[in-house]
Amino acid sequence: MDELSSFNRTRWNGLARAGVLYSRPKLELDEVSAREMVDEVGLLGDVRGKKVLVLAGGGGQQSAALGLLGASVTVLDLSDEQLAQDRLAADHYGLSPVLLQGDMRDLSRFGDSSFDIVYQPFSINFVPDVRPVFAGVARILKAGGLYHVQWHNPYTQTYDPDDYDPVRGYSSNSIYEDGEVDVVAIYGTDTWGVESEDGKKVDVPGPREFRHTMKTFINCLVDGGFEILAFDEHTTWEDDPEPGSWEHFKAVSPPYLAFWTRRK
Repeated sequence: MDELSSFNRTRWNGLARAGVLYSRPKLELDEVSAREMVDEVGLLGDVRGKKVLVLAGGGGQQSAALGLLGASVTVLDLSDEQLAQDRLAADHYGLSPVLLQGDMRDLSRFGDSSFDIVYQPFSINFVPDVRPVFAGVARILKAGGLYHVQWHNPYTQTYDPDDYDPVRGYSSNSIYEDGEVDVVAIYGTDTWGVESEDGKKVDVPGPREFRHTMKTFINCLVDGGFEILAFDEHTTWEDDPEPGSWEHFKAVSPPYLAFWTRRK
């Protein structure tokens, strides 16, 4: 584990202990809601008996949903606190996922063509280069296997969601380019505002983040041997969000994007 992995592991453990949204296990799922959660574009198909790797996706959410749909699930995540949430969800539903601690950039523990599906929720922006991740996924994924990968909209990463003006809109404090995001320069702090389930808000130190531009992300997927099947944008659920709110910011610039791809 290198310096970046160790740093982000510590930060994610802190976020998980604080109850960040991504660390709250889904404990009220059934098969219908589980599929809605992990198959928004309808490409997942029947996963019963299929081997699925939830890559850098601890937290007891996607692992629970895919397990309820009948998949044989393995989770690889840096954070032991995140993996503890997967164990909690597994015990709740009577599931038996394989839970492993590790870096998404090093998939050497897995053999060639080990998985039918690799499902990677928002996490790839915590490493500086997408290429080793895509190369590892291509190796462990069976030919024709599906790879779902979500990442931070690189345009959204240049704007400050907390600095809204009715005339100017949201302020931009960053150049659109690949590289580490100076979150202090953009947001004024490196902390995440975490609202716990009881409504209390705390500031928790966040992980290091990196921007992967559209050109880099798409070309590296294609060069890695993946065929793009579908594209999805995660925006607000509200019809008329209040200007300056997080939901309004999401309506203006969807913060999370996702590709469904197939290994050729």
